[in-house]
Amino acid sequence: MLGQLHDLDLHLLRLFVSVVEFGGFSAAQGELGLSQSSISQHMAKLETRLGYRLCSRGKGGFKLTPKGEQLLLATRALFQSIEAFRHQSNGVAGRLIGDIRVGLSEALDCGVVQQVAEAIRRFRERDESVRIELISAMPGEMERLLLQQRLDLAIGYFSQVQSAFDYRPLFSEPQHLYCGAGHPLFVDPRPDLETLRNADVVDHPYRFFRNDEPLHGKQSSARSEQVEGTLAFILSGKHLGYLPEHFARPWEDNGLLRGIGQPQLSFEVAFHLARHRAQVPGDAQVAFEEDLLAAFGM
Repeated sequence: MLGQLHDLDLHLLRLFVSVVEFGGFSAAQGELGLSQSSISQHMAKLETRLGYRLCSRGKGGFKLTPKGEQLLLATRALFQSIEAFRHQSNGVAGRLIGDIRVGLSEALDCGVVQQVAEAIRRFRERDESVRIELISAMPGEMERLLLQQRLDLAIGYFSQVQSAFDYRPLFSEPQHLYCGAGHPLFVDPRPDLETLRNADVVDHPYRFFRNDEPLHGKQSSARSEQVEGTLAFILSGKHLGYLPEHFARPWEDNGLLRGIGQPQLSFEVAFHLARHRAQVPGDAQVAFEEDLLAAFGM
């Protein structure tokens, strides 16, 4: 009886199948390059290993026993499985596999979303079998997920003070100060700076974002982490606030928002591709990061 299969067993089983396919010991010896007696010895060794006879080979010619027939079916199935395994294992050698988790900042410009889509297109044209997960989150949440290594990569505006992260610049996003229809400043084309400082301005809780804002109001009864919340405050006609240019444009075109025109009140927010330095990237993550940078012209 066979316990664990060894190379010798596989060799004997292959010889057994060849003998059956060639129709007996005599016919097989020329094809196998072995003498009839050598083939007979190998078959006897296999029968000893198995504990039962596989064939009769007398005056009546070569014929499998019932157990030999069963072994032939099982052996052919075994070799088919081995061949399938060989093809699959060789295929995996050059294939990208695994999962990639990517954080994306909220309310990205359509052009930026298209660049992310281009990176995905490039990656999907590789030899890969990868599950990509895109997670929309605020910058602070993305930094937390990166620190916990629950994200592989993240695109957003960050503090850039986390020594645990590597940052790669991707693009910048212009931010302007806006007021809504109904606000007293909506009809004032160039309000003076003191008037603006006395206005109720939406407060953003992120230190690294707020510190870049040129206008710091003396009061704020409105606070929002998301641009959608900031927009709602501004549209109320009771607050001023900063919004990304691309996000505010449709509302401005419809006459519901107006940018406060002084150039010194606008600023740029730098967006980066961030990842945790201690997280050893897999081949799939490295390839996707390359495709992202290429899509953004980096």
